[in-house]
Amino acid sequence: MNQQLFHKVCDDVIGQQPGLMGVGTLGEKTVHSVLKNYYDTNDNNHEIKIDGFIADICNGNEIIEIQTRSFDRLRKKLPVFLDRYPVTIVYPIPYIKWIRWVDPQTGEITPPRKSPKKGTPYSIFPELYKIKNYLLIPNLRLKIVMLNMEEYRFLDGWSKDKKKGSSRCDRIPIDLIQEIHITCPEDYSLLIPEALGDEFTSKDYKKASGLSMGASNIAVNILNHIGCITRIGKKGRAYLYARKKYK
Repeated sequence: MNQQLFHKVCDDVIGQQPGLMGVGTLGEKTVHSVLKNYYDTNDNNHEIKIDGFIADICNGNEIIEIQTRSFDRLRKKLPVFLDRYPVTIVYPIPYIKWIRWVDPQTGEITPPRKSPKKGTPYSIFPELYKIKNYLLIPNLRLKIVMLNMEEYRFLDGWSKDKKKGSSRCDRIPIDLIQEIHITCPEDYSLLIPEALGDEFTSKDYKKASGLSMGASNIAVNILNHIGCITRIGKKGRAYLYARKKYK
């Protein structure tokens, strides 16, 4: 990690925005723009057309795709990109988040309120399921980026206080906390919580990771598919899994 570069890029990108009401409405969202410029400061390597698809970054040696959500959008790109270059998917996750509400009529912004929930790298699994068939291709790599950020939301929801069902305006990165690099099947073991024993069920994974039961089932499915855990039997009605022991 390069904290100095990250903060410089944040200042440069945010300084170019035409006021908050323009953030995220003209072109790409701020998190995407910051990460694109952080991982390659050369503008000439940005938005490169490759066989009808646009790569966020292509420097002649690799492709980097900044994907803040919706990995299903990658399914058409990946076969083309992976045939030509190693591809790294960068996925940002808010670690600590402060929420600020924006009145869409007046532009008034509330003071930041800290969310009680902290993000975890395990939340990537529902997105990985959308590209499950590509995860074992050697050319595909992942980079999970934990960020502190401010999230701006419009007061345009359906509830009385207009918060429920509201739409997100943008997210502004504040600090770079951690980068988790997944370059081979063995690295997926980084996404198994340390609190888990050598053998566990999906319910155990849920408790250790803080994910929902549905997301935990997906996580275990992916880890089993990758091969860093193995189904070894049952514990009651639940499948029991064991960590693969790497040398």
